[in-house]
Amino acid sequence: MKPSEVDEEVHEPVSPTGQYFNSSVLSVSVVCALESEIPIDDSLTMALLKNVFLPISPRFSSIMVTDDQGVKQWKRVTVKPEEHVHKPVFPDGLSPEGYDVHFQDYLSNMAMERLPHGRPLWEIHIFKYPTSSAAGTLIFKLHHALGDGFSLMSALFSCFQRADDPSLPITFPSIQMQSDDEVNIYKSVPRFFSRFFNTASDFIWSVLKSSVVVDDKTPIRSGTEGVEFLPITISTVTFSLDNIKKIKAKIGGTVNDILVGAIFYGTRLYMQNASQGSSNAHSTALVLLNTRIINTYRTVKDMNKPDAESPWGNQFGFLHVSIPGFVEAETADPLKFVYEAQEMIKRKKSSLAVFLTGALLEMSRKFRGPETTAQYLHNTIGNTSMTLSNMIGPSEQIALANHPCKGMYFMVVAVPQSLTMTMVSYMGKVRVAVGAQKGFINHQKFNSCLEKAFESIFNAAITS
Repeated sequence: MKPSEVDEEVHEPVSPTGQYFNSSVLSVSVVCALESEIPIDDSLTMALLKNVFLPISPRFSSIMVTDDQGVKQWKRVTVKPEEHVHKPVFPDGLSPEGYDVHFQDYLSNMAMERLPHGRPLWEIHIFKYPTSSAAGTLIFKLHHALGDGFSLMSALFSCFQRADDPSLPITFPSIQMQSDDEVNIYKSVPRFFSRFFNTASDFIWSVLKSSVVVDDKTPIRSGTEGVEFLPITISTVTFSLDNIKKIKAKIGGTVNDILVGAIFYGTRLYMQNASQGSSNAHSTALVLLNTRIINTYRTVKDMNKPDAESPWGNQFGFLHVSIPGFVEAETADPLKFVYEAQEMIKRKKSSLAVFLTGALLEMSRKFRGPETTAQYLHNTIGNTSMTLSNMIGPSEQIALANHPCKGMYFMVVAVPQSLTMTMVSYMGKVRVAVGAQKGFINHQKFNSCLEKAFESIFNAAITS
C-alpha cells in the first residue's frame, strides 16, 4: 500500500511515553544534522521520501488524535511530502563562515518551533549552502513521540548505504553489554544486598529530584520558567576515538565513562570561569539509558515485529548523576571526574531504580492521567542542570542518494533545561553536541572548556 493510499480509519494506540512527550507541558523533538561532503542535489527528495522514508514506519504517515474516551491514537493519513520539506533561502556568494551564522540562526529558530499537529510529526530541512563544516547540511526533525533516539537512528540508517560499497551492510562498533560484575550480580549475598540498597536509595533520590529537590541556579542552569520555549544555540566539539581509547587503555572504564568525565570536568571549568564558587554548586545530570535487552541496532522490520526483543518506540530510562565539583581549578585532578563518573554510573546501572521509576510513571498514568505524568516528567528534567544522551554511529562512511556524509550530530530540543548534551560516534570520531540557552550560556567558551578538559584528561592519563 502506497502512503498516498492509506486507510484513514487505521488507528493504533500511542505509547505512554509518546503521550508524555506530546502533551500540554512537553513537546520534545530530536534534530539530526547530516553534513554532506558534496553540494546537495535535492532533485530526488520527493521520490526518496515516498519510496524510502515513508515506508519505514507507519508512524511517519500518522497523526496523533484523541478518541471519544480521551485516549490518544495514531491515525493513518495521506501524506503530502512537500509540506514537510523546507529549503531556506539566503544571499548567494557568502563565505562558509558567513553561512555559519545563517545556519546557526536557522537551526536555533527551527529547533524552538513546534511541529504542526495536523500532519505527521516530522520535517526535513535542506540547507544547500556551504558552511565551514560541510558543502551542505540535511536536517531531520522528528518528534520524540515517534520513538527514542535508538528507533529514530535505526530508521535513518536504513535510508543510507555504505559510501565505499553500497552492497555491503553498514557496521557499528561493538558494544560491551555488561561487565562480569553486572552479569554475576546475584552470585553473592553481599552483592545482592548492595543492589537492594542501591535500588532503594536511587529510587528515593529520583522521586525527590522529581518533586522537591532542585539544583542550584548556576551559569548552566538559569531556572527560568518556560526555558524550553527560549532560543538555543547548537554547536559541536569533536574528539578522536583513538585518543579516547588511549585514555581507556591507561585508566580503564568505557568510552562513555571517559566522555562523561570530560563533559563533567569541562562543565565545572566553565562554571568556575563564569562565576567563582559555582564549580562546587549542587548540580545534577540526567543520563539517559537504553533499557532494551539488545543494544545493537536492528532493522526497522525486526523492531516492528510483535515479539521483537528490541522493539520500536521509546524504551529508555534515566539516571540522576551528581556532577563532581572542585574548589580550585588549578588543584583539581582531571582523572577524578572520569573515575567518579565511572563509579557513579556503574553503581546506578546495577540498581533497579530505572525500572521502578518506569513503574511509578505507569501507575501515575493509570490513576492520574498522562497529563499529570507528563508534568512529573517535566519536573524531573527541569529540576536538574543538564541531560546527557549518546548514540553509536557507523564505523565507515555512509551516503544518502550518492551524497557521502562527512559528519553527523543530533540534539534533543524543547526540553526544560538550559543545557542539553549529546554524543555520537562516526568514522573514528565522537561528536559532542551542545544545546545551550541563547544569551545565557556562552557556547563558544563552553566548548573551549570541553576541549581543555579533554586535553587535560588525556595528558594526565598518558603520563600516569
